[in-house]
Amino acid sequence: MPSETCAPDQHPCRHGRTEGGCAECRVRLVSVCAALTGDELDELEGLSRHVALDARQTLFSQDEEATAVFNVTEGAVRLSRLLPDGRRQVMGFALVGDFLGLALPERQTVTAEALSPVAVCRFERRAFQALVARKPHLLQRLHERAGYELGLAQDQMMLLGRRGAEEKVATFLLALRARYARIGLTSVTLELPMGRQDIADHLGLTIETVSRTLTRLDREKVVLIVPGGVRLLDLGRLKHLAG
Repeated sequence: MPSETCAPDQHPCRHGRTEGGCAECRVRLVSVCAALTGDELDELEGLSRHVALDARQTLFSQDEEATAVFNVTEGAVRLSRLLPDGRRQVMGFALVGDFLGLALPERQTVTAEALSPVAVCRFERRAFQALVARKPHLLQRLHERAGYELGLAQDQMMLLGRRGAEEKVATFLLALRARYARIGLTSVTLELPMGRQDIADHLGLTIETVSRTLTRLDREKVVLIVPGGVRLLDLGRLKHLAG
């Protein structure tokens, strides 16, 4: 079964919500698309197809030929890599506004799976690259995005090198809060679409350690565990724990 769910006869992307397409997409201003004018957005929309995934469906798989680029417009996606010894490493989580598939390798280096109902805009890779080649300002936005993602990768390397579970979990929560704020979500309740096992595989911990650490932070009133996430009660304390 193909991992991508975009049927050949799918209509141009409208994100399933508006008739205005890309011009009215609420994700546009937090994505690389913000660099484009109205006419250029129409051109981009002509290349895009709407793909909807249910939770746990796969968008693309590790080692699969990289034929498309994706912009997440709704939901959250887990990016994981299967190691040679059979273990799984969660490399990160794609949120609204994130682009997937922009890297140079001809094959996917990770598997992308929906953590919740997910919507993405899908672009054929060659057509998207041709558009970028004609739009220097879009290329600049992509360079900025690549720099941001490099920063996330460097932060992850530092995080994995830290020894304390409490420090890792606190840093993860603060980093996720900052990413949500970047796309305009500033609630004190931090949504955690990923499970405890996903967090553990991302931080290099066991699921038991992650659960114990969150329970301890809840008991100490640093956070409050709520359905689907945590409420950040004491940011100062959380930042102190993160070092």
